[in-house]
Amino acid sequence: MRVTVIGGSGHIGSFLVPRLVRAGHEVTNISRGASKPYTASPEWEHVHQVAADRQQEDRDGTFGDRVAGLKPEAVVDLVCFTLDSAAALVDRLRGEVGHLLHCGSVWRYGQSLKLPIREGSDSAAEPFGEYGVEKNRIAVMLREETARGGLATTSLHPGHIVGPGWHPIGPVGNLDPGIWQTISAGQPLRVPGSGAELMHHVHADDVAQAFEKALAQREAAAGEDFNIVAPTALTVRGYADIAAAWFGHAAVLETVSWERFREDTSRDYAESSWGHLYRSQCFSIDKAASVLGYAPRYQPEQAIFESVKWLVDHGRLHVARPLGVSKD
Repeated sequence: MRVTVIGGSGHIGSFLVPRLVRAGHEVTNISRGASKPYTASPEWEHVHQVAADRQQEDRDGTFGDRVAGLKPEAVVDLVCFTLDSAAALVDRLRGEVGHLLHCGSVWRYGQSLKLPIREGSDSAAEPFGEYGVEKNRIAVMLREETARGGLATTSLHPGHIVGPGWHPIGPVGNLDPGIWQTISAGQPLRVPGSGAELMHHVHADDVAQAFEKALAQREAAAGEDFNIVAPTALTVRGYADIAAAWFGHAAVLETVSWERFREDTSRDYAESSWGHLYRSQCFSIDKAASVLGYAPRYQPEQAIFESVKWLVDHGRLHVARPLGVSKD
């Protein structure tokens, strides 16, 4: 199958593109060309690379023509963030492409109401924040497009993506690298809220697996959306305890108010923490498992450990003690 991947050099694409090549697909990757994939793989030698600035071409109204001109049988869109961009691509590909797969986000859901959160249920509040609202609007538009007999579409919604090459969302819900220094040194970690809030991570290769399975099962996947996360979620306190054990000791946690927490960190880190912990999300993967055969290989702590180890080994993260071994 001729498959065009938009944004295939990023977190998910670094694993997805080699998977598709190994499966025998003819793969084209559209990216800005500014970065290399996170994982080296010989399969990339067989990928047709196309450099494009999507944002500029969306403004010019030419991006859809670029994609359609490659004559793909299926398109995987990993970097679409607005309804206008998604709708323009759908309008151009309708009648010319057999399947459009979109990468959404679990932030299409708002605060958790009932756990686990399931697709199409009342288990979460309405989304908030521009990113989450737009991702939800895109998913709704895609579902309605297929229901009307238009383009066959599928949206997959990953949790907090983890993998070698980038920082994971940490135990207090942000990307502050200093938290790993605190945990590794056995120093008190200030935790806002109750510590029982949930975060649901997923390894990038498990997300890639889900896209590959949806691509191979167009009839079953068309018109559907799927939560794509690890088999389990982590609480703040549980995450901190697991991470501290990698450095040979127990976590030392200090519960503080949100006001105090904000005093001790940057505005961006504080907002990220609040966004993750206020949502306190845990998702069901029953639909993806039953419809697609999705079977994640990584528990969240395994995926996070792999990410942290890569960062430490490559001098991208400095810790106070040697990193031990993750318990499977």
